[in-house]
Amino acid sequence: MCGRFSLRVELKELMEYYGIAETNFDHVPRYNIAPGQIIPAVIGAPDGRRLGGLKWGLVPEWARDPQIGSKMINARAETVAEKPAFARPLRTKRCIVPADGFFEWRRTDKQPFRIAPKDGGLLSLAALYDVWTAPDGGRLATVTIVTTAANEQMASLHDRMPVILSRERTAVWLDRTVTDPRELLPLLAPCPAGELHIYPVSPLVNSVKNDVPACIEPYDPPAKNGGPEQLNLF
Repeated sequence: MCGRFSLRVELKELMEYYGIAETNFDHVPRYNIAPGQIIPAVIGAPDGRRLGGLKWGLVPEWARDPQIGSKMINARAETVAEKPAFARPLRTKRCIVPADGFFEWRRTDKQPFRIAPKDGGLLSLAALYDVWTAPDGGRLATVTIVTTAANEQMASLHDRMPVILSRERTAVWLDRTVTDPRELLPLLAPCPAGELHIYPVSPLVNSVKNDVPACIEPYDPPAKNGGPEQLNLF
């Protein structure tokens, strides 16, 4: 799954990277972004790409209760074209969630790791959005991040990872004229092994209350049982 990520770049850099001319979204560097929060998203439009804020946790337009969003922070690539909550957004409401790293917890001991691009750039995470209308007419825009099977680099840490799109695939994903799942589903594959840098980080990241630079800094876990800590640094 993908349940936490960071985006420490400034707004200007984010806009330049995605070719966005202007935005009303007030982005500040973040180090521990969590579900339920408003997160930045890039959406394609006929007049150019747009950057805005969406609440993390998809609430389908047909939902009776917006609380369903807490269970839909991720959409599995293998079933995204079949699930009622995701099938329509896949065709018409696709977006990118920009990140400069995401977090995962090693299954054996719950040690948190950060996964970042080896070149230090940005990651374009494939995502879907929807807009729910409340009985009083209020509107809630939400988003889910698409996940896929882990590549060889991630496999010993977790069996899932977010779909990371190249620039070329990002262009197709954000193209609103593309609506056929047969063209879209091949984009949702694991990124090539070797493109990521994976390293342990502090347990500070375990709490969503901690949104500080220390969450992304390399961390040396304490030795266990008096012996040296054995880390798989990938």
